[in-house]
Amino acid sequence: MRFHKYHALGNDYIVLDPADYPSWLRPSEAQVRAICHRNFGVGSDGILWGPLPTERADFALRIFNPDGSEAEKSGNGLRIFSRYLFDQARVKAESFELETPGGVVRSEILEGGGLITIAMGQVSFDSRVIPVSGPAREVIGESLEVQGRRFTFCAATIGNPHCVIPLAEVSPELARRYGPDIETHSLFPNRTNVQFMRVADRASIQIEIWERGAGYTLASGTSSSAAAAVAHRLGLVDRSVAVRMPGGTIDIEICDGFSIRMTGTVTKIAEGEMHPELFSVVV
Repeated sequence: MRFHKYHALGNDYIVLDPADYPSWLRPSEAQVRAICHRNFGVGSDGILWGPLPTERADFALRIFNPDGSEAEKSGNGLRIFSRYLFDQARVKAESFELETPGGVVRSEILEGGGLITIAMGQVSFDSRVIPVSGPAREVIGESLEVQGRRFTFCAATIGNPHCVIPLAEVSPELARRYGPDIETHSLFPNRTNVQFMRVADRASIQIEIWERGAGYTLASGTSSSAAAAVAHRLGLVDRSVAVRMPGGTIDIEICDGFSIRMTGTVTKIAEGEMHPELFSVVV
């Protein structure tokens, strides 16, 4: 049961190729939880299941969170999957398209796979698309309350939902304390990813991330994209934004119509075999 493990700024994923698992239609929720568990499994922030057949792009994949739920899109996951395809000599060009449930993106391999740019698609602030409960509107500068504290937030989607909260100071403790309640807040019918954002200057922001289905996360590509887009929409940053996270920095370019180009590193960790006994422990 072969696996390949990579990280993108500390956000680690395991790639499972369906060709290595002929009896699996897809990993079950229990299998995902077992594989991703930090003590009883290989340990990761999620699973990338692919490549899968597609008529819309060169390759397709599905993305699973550690709790077994499915994510529409992952920027770090897409960079990792691109590196995997490159390492396996599955791609013959340095630019190719990937299909996710959150849309088709274009990947560009740089520096021998060490650096990868993803054209992530277009950010929308439309409540109907994100989605956010209530009337149709752009969700900018609204208010929500959790644990007796009121936050001003903006919501966005780049194929998956985000709640961006601008603050004067951010910290891991803040994300860990309030992130779970915001993720499951009634405003967000599909739950949401949460970014606590501090604007440093016109060219950089800092974010702390609570990721839907994964929890506190060292880095996130879609979170970086959404937070940079919100900061630009609020007039706080220019079009080129360095997004600083505990795991490192992702560079975001905000193009016309809030289309996003994301550039960041990928590091290979390991490859090996999972023993079937792994799945005998219920987690």
